[in-house]
Amino acid sequence: MLRLPLGVIKVSSGKTKNDIQYLNLPYQSVEIEHKYGERIHILSNPVMQSVLARIGRPDIFQPQVNHLMERLYEFLILEASNTLLPRERVQWDTRMKEFTDQGFFDGEIIRPDTKAVIVDMARAGTFPSHISYHRLHDILNAEGLRQDHFYLNRKVNAKNEVIGVDVSGSKIGGPVEDAFVFFPDPMGATGGSLSHCVSHYKNEVEGKACKYIALHIIVTPEYIRRMKKDHPDVEIFALRLDRGLSSEEILKTIPGTHPEQEVGLTDTQYIVPGAGGVGEVLNNSFV
Repeated sequence: MLRLPLGVIKVSSGKTKNDIQYLNLPYQSVEIEHKYGERIHILSNPVMQSVLARIGRPDIFQPQVNHLMERLYEFLILEASNTLLPRERVQWDTRMKEFTDQGFFDGEIIRPDTKAVIVDMARAGTFPSHISYHRLHDILNAEGLRQDHFYLNRKVNAKNEVIGVDVSGSKIGGPVEDAFVFFPDPMGATGGSLSHCVSHYKNEVEGKACKYIALHIIVTPEYIRRMKKDHPDVEIFALRLDRGLSSEEILKTIPGTHPEQEVGLTDTQYIVPGAGGVGEVLNNSFV
């Protein structure tokens, strides 16, 4: 049997009748209304909100957290892929071709030869990165897909306030030319860690990426302001925006209406309402 590599368009022989319903698939993610700009995607999904709400409960630990986080990142990586990754039309024989000339699929799919890099921002991002990398293997050719590793953590002062980022090392597998670079980092709090990672890829890694994409379960207004200032080209996908320390008046406004008055972080840069130490809970390591 002839085996064609994924991504090669094969026109079936014999009589062909094309079903137009698969040729131009419309897709638009469902997002909450906000005024942060078109590259900020705060998703509206009741099922995922239900899963995320469980993660933050004080009675939820391992192994439940991994199960819940897996569901969230399967959704996030596929939502971003549906929205941003390029498509192509293919004609692939199905197993029914043995019995009829019409045994072929003719339709639009994500381009299997799309290049993608998943960046593990250890430690909270390690498990989400693995889930995202694993799921993209379902739709992309393995030779164009890789996982990088970046080891960093918050740098704090004597008052436990975040003053920067400590980087202890990285393992980057090559250039990013024409690749979609994903950063699955659960909590977008201050934006310092992600901004540092994106800057490293832009300035230190060979090649120009097609797009940089951040995947978060929760972000804050402070994070959005930082990323729009440092890297306005980054596409940000988040399941929830937390601005719980804002005034009652601000909480009644559409997000982004008064961005400088929105507050989601404590003085020590923890998110409210947040989920409480996701990196610690994910790794079952409370240090």
